[in-house]
Amino acid sequence: MKIHADALLFDNDGTLVSSLESVNRCWTRWAREYGITAEDFARIELHGRPAVEIAADLLPADIVPEALARIEQLEVEDVPGGVLLLPGTADFLGSLPAERWAVVTSATRRLAEARLDEVGVRPKTLVCADDVTRGKPDPEPYLLAARELGVDPARCVVFEDAPAGLQAGRAAGMTTVALATTHAASELVADLVVKDLSALSALVTDGGVEISVRG
Repeated sequence: MKIHADALLFDNDGTLVSSLESVNRCWTRWAREYGITAEDFARIELHGRPAVEIAADLLPADIVPEALARIEQLEVEDVPGGVLLLPGTADFLGSLPAERWAVVTSATRRLAEARLDEVGVRPKTLVCADDVTRGKPDPEPYLLAARELGVDPARCVVFEDAPAGLQAGRAAGMTTVALATTHAASELVADLVVKDLSALSALVTDGGVEISVRG
């Protein structure tokens, strides 16, 4: 299977980097501090959504700003040693011109930049939770990235590990590639599902980027 595109849009956590253990540590501590039970967590979708929406689902509105600042601080402090590149990330991104790709994350800019700097990934275009009014699964983050790259959304490919992110990509009218790094392949609805970026190669041509599944 080959996919042709003008731009490639990557989620970060679970797609380019692994931060799951760090996330679990920080959110578990945060939940204890704010008296949130495991049952409370179980009733909402956590992965791939902005922290502001998660906090709003779990806490009274007047506490949310303070709680958001606290979870961001915990996660930023946990970045050293808590973030690793996922297989294939370095090679795949290294094969792409800077103007052909962007990172589109539900994290705040401060946290996203800390995690990307930790692993040496420096995108020219970065769309974060701070940049949008509606996060994934709304298509706004991916549509904003397409605008910033000057590319038709229909000519973009979204790379995601979370159902919320894949839903956002589909709603934006983009081709979707799911990475089964944090969810089982059976849970992921996409045009293509692979284990991680090591399963793919990218060939840059005058007409854009051709993505292929390695044999």
